[in-house]
Amino acid sequence: MPASPASVGSGPSRTVLLTVTCLGQFMVLLDNTIVGAALPDMQDRLHTQLTGLQWIVDAYVLLVAMLLLSGGVFADRFGRKRVYLTGVAVFTAASVVCSLAPSVGWLVAGRVLQGIGAAALSPASLALLIAACPVPRERIKAIGLWAGFSGLGMAVGPVAGGVLTDVFGWSAIFLVNLPIGVVLLVAGARSLEETRNPNAPAIDVPGTVLSVLGVGALTYGLIEGGARGWTTPVILGSFTAGVILLAAFLAVEARRSAPMLPLPLFRQRLFTVSNTAMVVVGFAFMGSSFFFSQFFVYVQGSSILRAGLQTLPVSLGMVIVSPYAGRLAARYGFRIVVTTGLALAGLGLLALGTVHADTGYANVWWRLGVVGTGFALTLSPLTGAAIQAVSPQEGGLASGISSTTRQIGAVLGVAVLGAVVRTRQTGGASFETGLNSAFLAAGAVTLATAVFTGLWLTRSEPAPEASAAPRRPAVPSAVTASNEASGNSR
Repeated sequence: MPASPASVGSGPSRTVLLTVTCLGQFMVLLDNTIVGAALPDMQDRLHTQLTGLQWIVDAYVLLVAMLLLSGGVFADRFGRKRVYLTGVAVFTAASVVCSLAPSVGWLVAGRVLQGIGAAALSPASLALLIAACPVPRERIKAIGLWAGFSGLGMAVGPVAGGVLTDVFGWSAIFLVNLPIGVVLLVAGARSLEETRNPNAPAIDVPGTVLSVLGVGALTYGLIEGGARGWTTPVILGSFTAGVILLAAFLAVEARRSAPMLPLPLFRQRLFTVSNTAMVVVGFAFMGSSFFFSQFFVYVQGSSILRAGLQTLPVSLGMVIVSPYAGRLAARYGFRIVVTTGLALAGLGLLALGTVHADTGYANVWWRLGVVGTGFALTLSPLTGAAIQAVSPQEGGLASGISSTTRQIGAVLGVAVLGAVVRTRQTGGASFETGLNSAFLAAGAVTLATAVFTGLWLTRSEPAPEASAAPRRPAVPSAVTASNEASGNSR
């Protein structure tokens, strides 16, 4: 049952509710960007190669991508407070496992657990706010504050990661979650009120399992192919298994009465193209940002602390521009804003593909800023387009699918662009040349998507007046929060 207005009407209770839910999402977003700054130190201290770093990032993103929708359904069905606190507990415990990991294998295992916790924590945190704020104006303010903490976590991550890693080593970036998690568990258990959605659908266990295994098998092949050989039996077998599992996933989803991924939604061309573009956004943004700190440390010789600061223009561009992207789309239409954003991001990545060891930072920072600004212009409008394409009752699910497709793109981006770098190095090229190739590939894919999206949306996008008020589900749902759960984007 939704919380009554009285339950959040007093100042202290409202403050505690906002603090607990927003701080939980802040912790998840902080962890996303803080890891990137520590990758060079992880590589040095854990004696791992590029493949190991890819698994450290993708193990987390893969679980978030595949469990995000199920996490929202779990919260609706079993109670948002219960699922939120469970997510916090799992995420905090997993952070301790990561910090104490003696090897890459243990660290990857901890990252898997973190992904499970984040997939429960993120949608439940916003769902708690939605259920506790029945007045639309109050709800908008609460969601705005929640989103602001998400952006703050992204912006603080690179700097915090650089400082902590430089002073204490990479394990400190995970230990910072311990006091936050303990505070959230204590305060949340005492102050949060339980809410549920009595009309929540059944949990799609077969679909969830098949999707995790299918995407996981493809990811394994992409990450390990460069090291083991693309034509070795284990790699060919992983690709084959991935295709078979994903085909089985589609077959199961087509026959279930309450599927995790309703395939008829993709008959709407606007929905299909917006999610296709979202895959590319996740692919290019996450795949390229995986290498930002490594470029500054290994190519330009920066310290880890300095590299964290040098990557900040990307996060700042996103934090500054993101709040305006939806308004611009409402005023000028999805096509103009999305196409402009993809074009800017693509050009920025192409520009990064031309930087070298002797390129001064004055000629690098603006390229990073253009990349962040471009992707910031695409995220909110693409989600709005997906929601606009479906009925009001399907709006929450549409936003969750949009977030999930972005995370799938992120998984593939780290795997594929990492394979580009490794393949170039195997052919005798330097790490710098490999990075240039990866940035150029990401930029080319993003620019091609800008052209495709611009041409397609010319015929299909709704009028700006209609897009100004995207349709939302009649009943607030934890799945709606999946759109914002960007453990998700980076």
